[in-house]
Amino acid sequence: MADDTNIELRKTQIYSVFVRNHTQEGTLKALEKDLPRIKDLGTDFVWLLPINPIGKVDRKGELGSPYAIQDYRKIDPAIGTWDDLIHLAHQIHQLGMKLMIDIVYNHTSRDSVLLKEHPEWFLHDEAGHLYNKNPEWSDVAELDYSNKGLWDYQIETLKQYAEVADGFRCDVAPQVPLPFWLAARKEVGEVKSDLVWLAESTGGDYIREIRSKGFWISSDGEIYRAFDMAYDYDIDQDWHDYLAGKTTLADYVKVLNRQDLTYPANYIKMRNLENHDHERAHDLFPNLNDLVNWTAFSEFQKGATLVYAGQESGMVHTPTLFDSDKLNWQTSIDLTNLIKQMHELSQSEIQVSGSCEIKDEGNDIVSITYTKNQKRRMGIFTLQSNNGRAKTQFEDGAYENLIDGTRVVVANGIVDVTYKPIVIEEE
Repeated sequence: MADDTNIELRKTQIYSVFVRNHTQEGTLKALEKDLPRIKDLGTDFVWLLPINPIGKVDRKGELGSPYAIQDYRKIDPAIGTWDDLIHLAHQIHQLGMKLMIDIVYNHTSRDSVLLKEHPEWFLHDEAGHLYNKNPEWSDVAELDYSNKGLWDYQIETLKQYAEVADGFRCDVAPQVPLPFWLAARKEVGEVKSDLVWLAESTGGDYIREIRSKGFWISSDGEIYRAFDMAYDYDIDQDWHDYLAGKTTLADYVKVLNRQDLTYPANYIKMRNLENHDHERAHDLFPNLNDLVNWTAFSEFQKGATLVYAGQESGMVHTPTLFDSDKLNWQTSIDLTNLIKQMHELSQSEIQVSGSCEIKDEGNDIVSITYTKNQKRRMGIFTLQSNNGRAKTQFEDGAYENLIDGTRVVVANGIVDVTYKPIVIEEE
């Protein structure tokens, strides 16, 4: 991991916004009116999906993916101007939040400024045709970082954005060679030394596939040398296997605990139940009780937290990236208070620097216990709405559920688990 990464970033909650779909207007200016509500969730960083002009050649859908960028140094006129971005950043800062922007450096659109001006900066096959390591990404052209001129251009662009933004979320960061990211972090640090770097890292199967083709792709162990935070895609397949009933909760708990031993002591995972590339959490968990417990469990894990816009309202529909697909905020679910409270709990030093152990308590009930200086904090979550029991080392007695203030009894070292998530603390 970056040696100077501060574990206080484990307190961070990131709120992800696709500007085009977030409001009816779909603009940077229109987003400003929603900032107070976003702040009230406990948000620390507002992350904007790519805000650059979108290519037209081989475009997917009517409006195209924001990840098919035509010009890194311009703002998509459909959502606003550079001045609008600066004003939005100011409003975000006024509310005590920070701005994170999406950096898409593995590829551009197939009609990008760079492809027109520097075709030699792109991957080609032996016949001279554009070549993609991932053939599914048919609307983009992949960059070739063996060209040092490309490094200079990209780093200079990052410096320009560092004047406005406080963090970079870097798309498919592992496919861009690590030496580039190390150089970029060093040079951008001269503009803004405390800028936060988040990598969209990836899982083992994809790493194996790309490496088999002879291309660079970083594991999480490598990516942490340059980045402060990484996705938890390293265990994403394990998670989905558990949800599908292919494996047990014990199997999933094992890989979660292994992260603590695999990565540097100051590693920071960005925990999330949903994002723009995957289905909504409420689609995964139609049962509201399961949704509540999974939300609490995810946010109680060691690391930072992502909230994808609409998640707090229990939206089921996953917006497309390729067409206009406005968020429908008229839902009957409101997870705001739960998200706020879990974020508030994450501010405690015991969850930032305490030792952490996750256990399968049986019957699809999981517990997480943090320990620091003889103090314990324990979370218990029923992931499939099952009743059961959880063992604890807490002294027998009555405790307050730190999530909702209700009474929790420990008797003979056992907590009875019904339907709601529990967090208790022992001094």
